[in-house]
Amino acid sequence: MSVEPPSSGRPTGPPSGPLSGPSQPPSGPPSQPPSSGGTGAPGPEPRRPWWRSVPRIAAIAGVVVAAVVLAVVLSSGDGGGGGNGTSADGEVFLQAAGKTGPDPFTESTATDNSAPPATPTPATESAPSNAVRGVDGGAPGLYGGSRNAAACDVEQQIEYLQAAPDRNQAFASVAHVDASGVPAYLRSLTPVQLRMDTRVTNHGYRDGAATGYQAVLQSGTAVLVDDRGVPRVRCACGNPLTPPVAQQGTLKRTGDSWPSYRSSNVVVIMPSTTVVKVFVIFDDERDEWIARERGDDGDKDKKTDRPVQPSPSVSVSTPKAPSSPSSPPTSNPESSTPETSTSEPPTTEPESPETSVPPPDEDTATTSQSAPTEAAPQSPPL
Repeated sequence: MSVEPPSSGRPTGPPSGPLSGPSQPPSGPPSQPPSSGGTGAPGPEPRRPWWRSVPRIAAIAGVVVAAVVLAVVLSSGDGGGGGNGTSADGEVFLQAAGKTGPDPFTESTATDNSAPPATPTPATESAPSNAVRGVDGGAPGLYGGSRNAAACDVEQQIEYLQAAPDRNQAFASVAHVDASGVPAYLRSLTPVQLRMDTRVTNHGYRDGAATGYQAVLQSGTAVLVDDRGVPRVRCACGNPLTPPVAQQGTLKRTGDSWPSYRSSNVVVIMPSTTVVKVFVIFDDERDEWIARERGDDGDKDKKTDRPVQPSPSVSVSTPKAPSSPSSPPTSNPESSTPETSTSEPPTTEPESPETSVPPPDEDTATTSQSAPTEAAPQSPPL
């Protein structure tokens, strides 16, 4: 019996190539389904090849990475803010009134650091633990001083900076003025003394540049304030000052210490909504109120009436987010204990009822100028 050979049109064995199909994707786009222009139901949409999604996946991944890097930079305090802001570890440096402190710009030009404190009343029990206490920079009684005597020697400060051009330039960069305009800028400021422990961004001079760090200045510190009542120079070291930077959570307290310090009493000075032409300050030594003209060194001081509201009102709010970064001071702190942040600048309007600072026990009534009556701004400077 004979067997016919298989037809040449039908294979009898396995294919010669691999069973998995082609090793490379097709060079052209996949075929599209036929048009659904007829009466039949449209066919299912073709699945998008995975290699077509690579650019989209890469773009999304890039956005996520950028967001993570930005969050890390903001939280670590290294966001290229030019040294103005918070330290990487949330450090707040306490500075006693009579001490020069780290990295001074100049020798001390303070002539008095003895103003008695005016302790603000603690916030109500409903206030959050990280509440911020803001005070209007034009409020009567916020600052102290002695009649006909400046708390700072402004002309000496000018001489120190003019003798050191590099320091003068660094100072000017923080003050946002030309180097040649520093003398006029300093003469436009008013010498007074703090009457509350006050949170600021301080700037030391290190390696030829200004380095910013968060600080609390003790009550009694001699400062120069601008025409909105905001501290701009710490006279014990000649350092330029700017408003503080918002922080959240737990802060590490370092630096000096003093018996009256309470984190709940630290205030942030907000710029007055109007230019302050006359500062109404309290002279504890003479137990009297003084009207000091803006930019005057005390020569034109006059006794004035006791203000209707002799204690600055303290408005309470809560910070929402951190801001620009900076580097901390270089000195070794005397203490290093964590504390709950109570003096960060807020980013929302105050919602709690106002509390007041206890007024000094005085009742003088001679007059030459009255206290400014500007309304306090709604949120601290940030």
